[in-house]
Order: sequence, then structure tokens, then C-alpha cells
Amino acid sequence: MAKFGGSSVADAIQLAKLKEIVEHDPDRRYIIVSAPGKRFSEDNKVTDLLYLLKAHVDHNVGFEQILQVISDRFLAMEINLGIDVNLTKEFAEIESNIRAGASEDYIASRGEYLIAMLTAAYLGYDFVDSAGLICFNNQGKFLDEETNKRLKEELSKHERAVIPGFYGTKLNGEIKTFSRGGSDITGSLVAKAVNADVYENWTDVSGFMVADPKIVKNPKQIDVISYKELRELSYMGASVLHEDAIYPVRESNIPINIRNTNDPTHPGTTIVANIDGYRNGEKIVTGIAGSKDFIVIAIYKNMMSAEPGFVRRALSILEDYGIPVEHLPSSIDTISIVLSKKKINGKLEDIIEEMKRRLAPDSLEVYDDMALIATVGERMNRRLGVSATLFGALFKAGVNVRMIDQGSSEMNIIVGVQNSDLESAIRAIYDAFYGQKED
Repeated sequence: MAKFGGSSVADAIQLAKLKEIVEHDPDRRYIIVSAPGKRFSEDNKVTDLLYLLKAHVDHNVGFEQILQVISDRFLAMEINLGIDVNLTKEFAEIESNIRAGASEDYIASRGEYLIAMLTAAYLGYDFVDSAGLICFNNQGKFLDEETNKRLKEELSKHERAVIPGFYGTKLNGEIKTFSRGGSDITGSLVAKAVNADVYENWTDVSGFMVADPKIVKNPKQIDVISYKELRELSYMGASVLHEDAIYPVRESNIPINIRNTNDPTHPGTTIVANIDGYRNGEKIVTGIAGSKDFIVIAIYKNMMSAEPGFVRRALSILEDYGIPVEHLPSSIDTISIVLSKKKINGKLEDIIEEMKRRLAPDSLEVYDDMALIATVGERMNRRLGVSATLFGALFKAGVNVRMIDQGSSEMNIIVGVQNSDLESAIRAIYDAFYGQKED
């Protein structure tokens, strides 16, 4: 099965490429689509327009002009593709629902719904709505087993089908969306339900690069990467694939193949459960990714290690405030708690006061300009000198390392640097491992 991202369905020209790709391989039986993306740099994504429309509704500002822009775009595709799915009727129903107080999730989901209808008609496939198949409970929690059951049952009735990504329904029938990029998750769920041989994820890039090409000039491509490595890189900012899309296919041991709609002969990047047999022994580092705007709370207390429950109490304070912990490097009398600035939501001062009151630390310092960089590779623990190479490169680049963390799997090394040093640090690490041929 195959999932096509927003750039792959942006207009009739892109849909023609999609059709050629699908028809080239008869095994591409189930197609998942995102809402249309940008056609050119100054263009708008359909989902962004739909969120803007909802904002107009919420502020009692006329939304008709935005809806007309969206309608014109879809109607142009319908005409250019030479198909008829009665979009005028669909938009009349959408407008009626908006006036009746439709939810933000309903409005945001209409991009996927409409493009899936168009794509199904264009390919001659069945249209299968995600509503009623992708399931959430009435509190919005995703229901994995029920979703898998319903998808299997429904898709067994269709030899070939197009399914809209990004949304499903609560048990009460209300539309519920995933987070942005959630069509990747829908594709993964469908792949699991139909026990696909491979989950193809078609986008506008030819897979993953070792580092962000906006930071490193012409970085090398990653041909094969493991689910574990991808999880680490996705979490730290590599954004080709929604990180939550990994789990359903990983559970079923289904490979993911990231492909480029605009360069369909390129093999892209394949994501597998076990890299042994896929990758030779030359590559030490698979990928490097970084992200800015983390906060570090550095706590020192003499004899901390002899005080039962100290770490538990510190973490329980964050739990009370609903703040997840990103990393937790520690030593005998110190602990550094790494938090994402965007998840703190203005609660930092309250958290600090609570920690001082309940933990009585000898000192507590806050560093709020931290960037984290993950250097990832499943084979790193099999080679001597990886850490020496990495930290030597940062030293030569004049980058001050403020924090070091390494997981027990020894698959990654995470360093904390100042936000302003992120780009130079990534370039230094890349050059150290890829600037010359590895031994």
C-alpha cells in the first residue's frame, strides 16, 4: 500500500504523477492521501486554509471567501482531471455543517476527505471513508485494537481503495483528527490492517539524509535505517515521517519505504526492524539531528544518592503540572532535568518554586537556551573512538558542550549546546564522520 503526502496531491499535475506510480505496480491496492499541499512557495496548504476558516468562524468574521478559495482549487482539479464527483454538493454540505457549528476537527479533515474522493474517482478505485474505521474513544484517546478490527473487516470488501488520512471518529460519531502530519499514521494503520509487504510513503524528498540539508551542504543519503534509529532522529527534528507512524508497522514487521513522487525511480530510504543484512559495516553514524529551545533544570544536593525517593519526588512535581521529561542525565549528587520549552506553557516559575520547597536542593539553576543534538547509529557501540571523534570535532569547532546523555543501548549520543551553536555543531559532527572515508 502507499501513502501520498500533500505535495503529491497538490494539483492535477501531481495527481497525474500519482496515477502513473500507482498503475506501475498492481500491488499498490490501498492508497492513503493527505490534504493538498503547496503548489508553489507562496501558496497555502489546504489544511492551513481550513484552520484559518475555523478561526474566522470563531471570531464571527465571514468565512465564505476562504471557503470559495478552497472550493475553486478542488473544482479546478476535478475539471482538469476530467472526472465528476459532484463537488458542488459536497461543498454545500460542508458549508451547511459549518453554519451549524461544526467542530475544528471536522473542518480541518475536509481536505483529506475531498482529495480522497477525487483520487478514488481518478484512479477508478473505491472511496473508503476513514470515519467509523479509525477509532477514538469519546475522550479522544486512539483505540488501536478496535481500529485494526474495523479496517480489516472493511478493506477486505475492497480490492482497491483510496482512504483519506489524518482523521477518524470518536465512538459517538464525532470527527477526530490526529496531530498535523497524521496521515502518516493512517497509512501505517492501513498497512498493518492489510498486512502489507511494504508501506510506501510518497513525499517530495527522496528519503532521509544523514543531516538536515539546510544545515549541511549536500549531505549523504541514508539508504537503510532501523525503526529504532528513525525514532531517535524523528524525535530530535528529522521530519520526513510522523514519529507515531512507526509503531503500527514496527509491530507487524512491515518495512517503510520513503519515496519521491517527483523522482519515482529513486529507491529512497527503507526503514526496517533489523539493519543486519541490509547495511555493511562501514557506516558508524546513521544520522545526526538537532532541535532548539530546551530548558535544563540543574539540581545539586549533597548526598542526593543517599536520599530515597529524591528523583521520584522531582519527577512527580513535573507530572503534577503535566510536563513530560525529555532527558534525565545525572551523577551522584546532581540531576539535570531536560524539558521542552514549548511544553512548559508558562509554568516554569511555579515548577521551580515547588522544587525548591519540596526538594530543598543546595542549588538549583535553570538554563533556558539549550539545543539538543542526537548522533545516532546502531553500530556505534561496536566501534572504538566514536565519542572521542564526536567531542574532538566539537572542540575544534569551538562548541561548548553543556550536557551529555547516552542511552543504555549505546545507539545514540545526545549533547546539549547553546541554541546559537546548533548549526555549527551539527556541521562539525557530520564532517567528522562523513567528511572523509571511514576506516
